[in-house]
This record gives sequence, structure tokens and C-alpha cells, in this order.
Amino acid sequence: MRSEVWTTWSTRMVFARTAPHARWLGGLLAPLVIACGARTALDVCTEPGALRSCQNACGPGAETCTGGSWGTCEVPTATRSCGNDCGMGTQTCADGTWSVCAVPEVMRTCVLPCGPGQQTCVDGGWGGCSGPEAGPPVLSAQVWDFQDMQPPDFGSSTSGGVGLDLGIVEPTLGPDDTPVYAGNPTTPSTNGSADFAQWFHGAADNLTTTISLPFGPAPSDPSAYASLNPEFFPVDNRLFGNEGPHNYYFTAALVVSFRYHGGETFHLTSDDDSWLFINRKLAVDLGGVHQAMAGSVDLDSQREALGIAVGQTYPMHVFYADRHPIAAVLDIQVPAADFAVCSDGGLP
Repeated sequence: MRSEVWTTWSTRMVFARTAPHARWLGGLLAPLVIACGARTALDVCTEPGALRSCQNACGPGAETCTGGSWGTCEVPTATRSCGNDCGMGTQTCADGTWSVCAVPEVMRTCVLPCGPGQQTCVDGGWGGCSGPEAGPPVLSAQVWDFQDMQPPDFGSSTSGGVGLDLGIVEPTLGPDDTPVYAGNPTTPSTNGSADFAQWFHGAADNLTTTISLPFGPAPSDPSAYASLNPEFFPVDNRLFGNEGPHNYYFTAALVVSFRYHGGETFHLTSDDDSWLFINRKLAVDLGGVHQAMAGSVDLDSQREALGIAVGQTYPMHVFYADRHPIAAVLDIQVPAADFAVCSDGGLP
């Protein structure tokens, strides 16, 4: 009992003695807090609500004393003018960071080879032109159908055997833009000018019609247009009808214009005969009764012989003949840029 009384009395005495000095101790503690902050590199403050100036990338601002330390630098949102390829705009700064330059969408007139369009600028870059694009032309061919041995250039027993027969046609097209026979008087696989005259003209021994040919971006090279016909039987069950699974013994002729840009190579593959003329001059000769064979022409190296100049337009004629049963192949591959046409059919 005495112990408890003594403890209580002692505690009261201590508080009694120290009470007059409480304000004095508080005065001592404030410098101690500041000194503690200095020793520990802490940015401390002693007046709650006090302000001090500060600055970040957005400009000048203020910090507030809260709980013995300074708060983050509060800077009002700032704006400034800026520009990019689209024109003038505004940048906004918040939390010490400037935004990207915000420029309103801008439009301008643009021109493609086939006509005018609109171009939009977004995020500092101009988009593509909305003008009309060029595309592949419609490719059509005239076809003449024959019967076995009528004339004898066509048939299962075609004379001359199998193989290339170069020199069936003259190096320049005739006045009606068809091949001129060059046999003297015949060639290994043909029987003379009278029979050949029926190949690409209406005659008693043939029937004729017009067909469309596929022509567009090549599967292996989108920069090229191709008409790939590994089984070229365009008049099956038509005209004279089939000789077995297909209608064999026919010829075909097509013409299409192109613009010579320089650096081009044209490719032709056929089974049987085919000839490719540029500017009415023979450029590829695959004449004869043969399996699929390929040929090509480098326009630059043959420019003088073909009589062509960069930037000008010229006709390309292709002539084909299927003279023997079993297979028929006609593949054409050319640079798309040379043959692309506008919606009105004109070359860019």
C-alpha cells in the first residue's frame, strides 16, 4: 500500500516539476527536428500550411508544408504553341511532362496518275491519296477453232514432229496486225502460206468467238500482272466441240497497250506455238509443236530493234496455237506498272 502511494506521489511530483518547462522543451524540440532533417537529407518543415516556390518542366509553382515535410511541386497546367508536318497546334504540360503536339486534322488535294483525290494529315504524317487507282485492264482474245487435219497444220499427226520451229512468221506484223507467214515455201511443222492464212482469219475451215482472259497481280509477284493458263482450253464444249476430253486445235490472238518505263522484262510460256510482238516487231518466238517452253524479252536491250522509247505507249500482240492434243498452255507475265489502266481504260 505504501509502495503504490509513493509511486503516485512521485509521478505527480515529476509532472509538477516539469510542467513549467514544457514550453521551454517545445522550443528545444523544433531545432532538433530541423537538425534531424539536415542530418538525414530530409526536406522537413515546421509550419503546417506554409508555402514555398518551386518549378518543374511545366513552369513555376508552389509546395505546401504538411506533416513536417514539403509536398510535391504543384504547377498549373501550361500550354504552348507547337508544330509538325501537319501544321500548327498546341502542347499541354501536366505533372511535369509535356504532351505530344496536338495538331487538328488537315486535308489537302493530291493527284494520282489517274486523277485528283484528298490526303489527310494525322499525328504528324500525311496519309495516302484517296484519288482513283490504276488496275489491270480487261484482257480479251479472239479464238478460231479448227478440226483434226482441217487444215493439216492441226491434228494428232501434225507434220514435222515435236519441237521449236523458229521462223514460221516474219519479224513484223502485216498491215492487218496479224503474223505474216515466212515459210519458203514451208517450215518443218507447217504446210505453206495458204493453210497459215486461216490461223488468225475467218475461213471455211474454222469457227470463231471472243473470250475473256484472267489478268491481274501474279501470285508470286504482286508487282507483275499475269495471265496464267496451265490448262488453256477456252472453247471446251463450244464451236466444233471436243475431240476427247477437250476441244483441241484452235488459235487465239490478243492485243493490249502498255507504257514503256524502262527496265522491263516480258515473259511468255506456251504449248504449242506462241509469238509476242512489241510495237508490231517480233520479240519472243516460240513457234512449233512442242511441250511447254518459255521465252522472254528484255525491253532495254532490244529497245533499238523494237523501235521503242521510254515514256511512250505501244501495243503488245500475242498469238497462240494449240495444234496437237493432250496439253495446252499459255502464260503471260509482265510488269503491272506498264499495263495498269485508269477507270476510263486509259494508261496513266
